[in-house]
Amino acid sequence: MATGHDCETCPAHAQLAQMGISLGDADHLVALAGNPNTGKSSVFNALTGLRQHVGNWTGKTVARAEGGYRYAGKSYKLVDLPGSYSLLSASQDEEIARNFLLFGRPDCTIVVLDATALERNLNLALQVMEITDRVVLCVNLMDEARRKGLEVDVRSLSRDLGVPAVPTVARTKEGLPQLVQTVADVIAGEIVTKPLRVQPPPEVAQALDELTPLILEIAPGLPNARWVAMRLLDGDHEVRQALLRGELGLLAETQASPAERQSSLISIHGSQ
Repeated sequence: MATGHDCETCPAHAQLAQMGISLGDADHLVALAGNPNTGKSSVFNALTGLRQHVGNWTGKTVARAEGGYRYAGKSYKLVDLPGSYSLLSASQDEEIARNFLLFGRPDCTIVVLDATALERNLNLALQVMEITDRVVLCVNLMDEARRKGLEVDVRSLSRDLGVPAVPTVARTKEGLPQLVQTVADVIAGEIVTKPLRVQPPPEVAQALDELTPLILEIAPGLPNARWVAMRLLDGDHEVRQALLRGELGLLAETQASPAERQSSLISIHGSQ
């Protein structure tokens, strides 16, 4: 199955370039999201090894880590998003994570969860699942859960949320082979996801149906316009200001800009 990043002329390439991300020779782009203190960095380091690059997000002081790994003859670019508790853009870290998922359009997003604090972590996971279908839950720190006598029913979690969930202990690499296989299967369409999404009341659904085309008039080609509409209805001040200032429209417009396609790109070199 073809993905959204198979050619240099696809719309997402320009936005990725603006964010300072280059696919280089990678076949697929994978985002890594999660709350702080979930072991997300351990997952990143275990998957990428020495094949890493650390810099800053374009125009931001927030560090950006990206790396690569290979699986079944394919290469994967892995972008470690800032640790966030939500995508409601209350901080610069959350804004970066939100914009990357909205406009970078990764082929798959791994959401790292702390097995000992699932209820707290699921807030972010559910928000990511509102933006994209292609999500894999990495239920990390399973050793800590076992030590505390907690039983995590990963199969039920996957069934209830409609996306695959993989138990891991990143520190010892337990479960990571299954994680990379699951990511590959989601990207290839071998695993079909149906993320759980809360259905709004009829009056809210009607408001979304009316608001979404109005947003697209202001920002033609904006991906996930319905999600933006939801944020506006929730009173998200940052999203509202970004729309009024024309920032969302500019983000959509630059995706097709030849100048952006020709901009300098940052590549990762080396092997694991």
